[in-house]
Amino acid sequence: MSSSPAAPTTRAPADGKVRDAPVQQRPALRSRLFLPLIAVCTAATAANIYIAAPLLPLIARDFGSTPSAVAWLASVAQFGYAAGLLFFAPLGDRVNRRRLVAVLTLAAAAALVAGAATNGTYALAGAVLVASAATVVPQLLVPLVAQRAPAHHRARHVAAVIAGLFTGIVAARVAGGLAGQAFGWRWVFLGAAALTALLGVATAAVLPRETPRHGGPLFAGLAALPGVLRGSPDLWRACVRQAGMYGAWSAMWTSLALLLTGDGDGGYGMTTAAAGLFGLFGLAASVVAPLAGGLVDRFGAARVVRTAYVVAAVSVPLFWLGGHVMAALCAAAVLVHVALVASHVANQTLALTTTSAPATANTAYVVAGFAGGATASALAGSAFTHWGWGGVCAVAGAWLVLGWATTAVRPRRATGVTGG
Repeated sequence: MSSSPAAPTTRAPADGKVRDAPVQQRPALRSRLFLPLIAVCTAATAANIYIAAPLLPLIARDFGSTPSAVAWLASVAQFGYAAGLLFFAPLGDRVNRRRLVAVLTLAAAAALVAGAATNGTYALAGAVLVASAATVVPQLLVPLVAQRAPAHHRARHVAAVIAGLFTGIVAARVAGGLAGQAFGWRWVFLGAAALTALLGVATAAVLPRETPRHGGPLFAGLAALPGVLRGSPDLWRACVRQAGMYGAWSAMWTSLALLLTGDGDGGYGMTTAAAGLFGLFGLAASVVAPLAGGLVDRFGAARVVRTAYVVAAVSVPLFWLGGHVMAALCAAAVLVHVALVASHVANQTLALTTTSAPATANTAYVVAGFAGGATASALAGSAFTHWGWGGVCAVAGAWLVLGWATTAVRPRRATGVTGG
């Protein structure tokens, strides 16, 4: 009785090889494309958050204003991203993630198209706000990447996505500045919309099929945020320290175009395209991310974060000196990116592994970081208007001090060996 079915079972691979191969290869192809495509999609979507920063002089000229008067657009984008994270990122565990990724990227693309058609600062701010709020795809996918990665390589896999994120930031400044100078800022928005839609839909197609949890209210993850933070001192520490680090970086980076394109004593008088090329120094972040992932896996998050804060502290006086000395400004740009990405890899890995609710914890972590960055950007724009580049450097230094001093006292209970 057993020999009868055995014969066709043995012959089946040979007989059915041609028919079955495409079915078996599709999951394998998806698996190979999973991490690279997520990293590329992260780069494209992250660029949308910073797309306005290098274009501020062009936008101001088009609207008959001054660059410092429209500098607040950069902070609008970051507040929008933080709001999107707060409401959309926790949905990753409760709705169809493939559909959510596709819908959000198409919404971001539509908002960018609307932004390109605006004729006023406030209308553009609304479009940027919506586009940034919908640009939360990377944070929907990072918990999935961490979940699928081997435990001993988890930080490396997270670092690959973070490298994509910072590559997108660099692309926003460099490619955005060059394209804006050549074709105008509106065409940059349209190009970003097309790239966002294409990569978003492609990424959704390679995501694994999941069965979302529909139990409970749709925004239960949002309601759980305070409890998750209270229950994990390590997560709280990671949130605050990254808010301080990201705020310092954001104050410098979103105000940099104002310094580089400014005339007289208040700037270097560069064109928008030349100022955009300065963003190439941000490539240091993409190089450091994989190295930081290996260091976190080997030495733990706490040591990497401490070292990153020291590097960032050194960059602030160099940035101040860079207001008049280009070499100091270049060195500071490299150091602050190295510090930010190392701190981000360490803190986000800690946030994803320190609780039993990684999607909610990741939402808390990234919202804290971007809220800190958005607040610092808003203050930096005002500081530049009143006190020049020195005021921007003071905001960055204050954010670093607040980020570290607030977390300097260790709570009694710690949830993991990597925090501290």
